[in-house]
Amino acid sequence: MMNDIERIMLDLEQVKLNQYWPGFEKVAYALYDETSAYIFNHPNFDNQQVVDKKEQFHACTLIMYEGYPTAIVDLRLFKHYEDLYSILVHELFHGYQHLKGEKRFPDELMGITYPITVENVELRNQERLSLYHALMEKEPLTKKEYVNTFIALRQQRELQLGAYLEYENLIETIEGPAWYVELYAYYETSQLEFSTVLQKYGEPLINQYQSTVNIRRSCYSSGLFMCLLLDELSPGWKENFFSTEKTIYQYVKELSVFDAPFRTIEVSSDTERVVHAVFQNKEAEFTMFNEKEGIHLMIIGKMEATSFDPMNIVMFAGKVLHKNFLKVKIQEREYLFAQPVVAYGEKLRQFDKLQLKLEQEPIERDSSLFIEGIGDIKGTVEKKGNQFYLYIED
Repeated sequence: MMNDIERIMLDLEQVKLNQYWPGFEKVAYALYDETSAYIFNHPNFDNQQVVDKKEQFHACTLIMYEGYPTAIVDLRLFKHYEDLYSILVHELFHGYQHLKGEKRFPDELMGITYPITVENVELRNQERLSLYHALMEKEPLTKKEYVNTFIALRQQRELQLGAYLEYENLIETIEGPAWYVELYAYYETSQLEFSTVLQKYGEPLINQYQSTVNIRRSCYSSGLFMCLLLDELSPGWKENFFSTEKTIYQYVKELSVFDAPFRTIEVSSDTERVVHAVFQNKEAEFTMFNEKEGIHLMIIGKMEATSFDPMNIVMFAGKVLHKNFLKVKIQEREYLFAQPVVAYGEKLRQFDKLQLKLEQEPIERDSSLFIEGIGDIKGTVEKKGNQFYLYIED
């Protein structure tokens, strides 16, 4: 582990970051394991700082640590150096976006309620295949045809989806460039041929199931391929990228003035199977949660979600499964549930039931329940066998 950390310190030279993206400036970063976080390049510390792992060090993301944007990566998730390094570069780029005042962020609630219909999925997968071929095609006229087809299909979907299509555009604009620098960081450290790396990062773009089961993450690959296409067809596009409100898609759209007629779409049997499989997968996620061994705890009362991982949320039949973590405000106090939980309610941020499976039995107290790793929550406790019900007051 320490060898990886030392290598990262050497690899994150400014000249390398500038090769990934012009002007790419690194913020602070922290690499952590189950006990410690190793913090670098933070303005509040003179040198490398080692601190006890705190609850804000969770997942691989960008956080505000000691008032400064800090990219964090969990060392335990990676077996190979090129994966660790490229993900860190990805998160550092989100820090760079913060420094540049990036404001083109999507409403994450749109992603949770995104409509999965056979018509949209059919159009969307045809669109993504056209984008893939637009980058891979070498013959100029054929490449142009693929670009025009991609744009025409997206315009057709825009009329159907409205704000949901803008959600895709914004995810691509934020995450596409981050995947772009990640790809080049991976390519540099993996020693693989660029075509092999491109195939690895392009697979989610043309895989129908992957493109549909997680709409948010599927926008990473489409955003990446638009970045690479712009490199080829509009060199220098990155120079003013942070001084505009345009999305990545708008950049690509400007490459063509072609106004294609709308297509009559026939939904394929493959698309119908994919959509059916996506809904089956959602249902199976909740079944797996319910069948997981452990002590059942249901918290009942008014609660508010203050932080969650939009990449790892499943919504189905009036329930929301947070697969990674959920931070909840209960009676003006925040609690971090760093485990899978299911929230019940009509809204994503407000709900009235929270279901957990615990490894250790909670401890009943006079007017509260103590949960190991979470804390003490005030309320009335009812126990039925190995099931606990905690009724919290408004």
